Amino acid sequence: MTRCTALLDANVLYSYFVRDICLNLSISGVFRGRWTDEIHQEWTRALLRNNPRMTPEKLERTRNRIIRSSPDSLITGYESLIPELNLPDPDDRHVLAAAITGRCDIIVTRNMSDFPGEYLARYQIEAQTPDTFLMNRLDRDAALFCEVIRGIRNRLKSPSYSVEEFLSVFRNEGLAGTASALEKRAHLL
Repeated sequence: MTRCTALLDANVLYSYFVRDICLNLSISGVFRGRWTDEIHQEWTRALLRNNPRMTPEKLERTRNRIIRSSPDSLITGYESLIPELNLPDPDDRHVLAAAITGRCDIIVTRNMSDFPGEYLARYQIEAQTPDTFLMNRLDRDAALFCEVIRGIRNRLKSPSYSVEEFLSVFRNEGLAGTASALEKRAHLL
């Protein structure tokens, strides 16, 4: 089975829960997650702006842990492609440029309208929502996917979560399809 490579957009890394799920799945080999310093700066700036209890130091430690956990995931050298790209939101060109440079198959983003499928197809890249992306990973390797999710759920102690409560968090985070697919495999969680 070929493992896909996915660029995780800032709006995916912004949510602690979705970030934790994606990073753990990536570290476990379900897919190869990639990102850039610019993407890290984008999600950390948004968290600082929207969460007054968050500190730059805490986010810097989180970012450094992410980079240490997957040292070959940081994409660099994509900047020269940015001016050549034409997306509905010019501020998202850096994401596509990084995906091209990083040889990514998928851009995981909540902003699907910013990444038109026809345009991305020129580069053999597609955009998927986090929910669609996770459902596809679950379909490809259900055993490993469920093992990773079980590990995440079991490590949460304060508070701890029943399977039903944990799947409720998936739904609250916009991952309803993934929650429904996992519900059918609740005995593995």
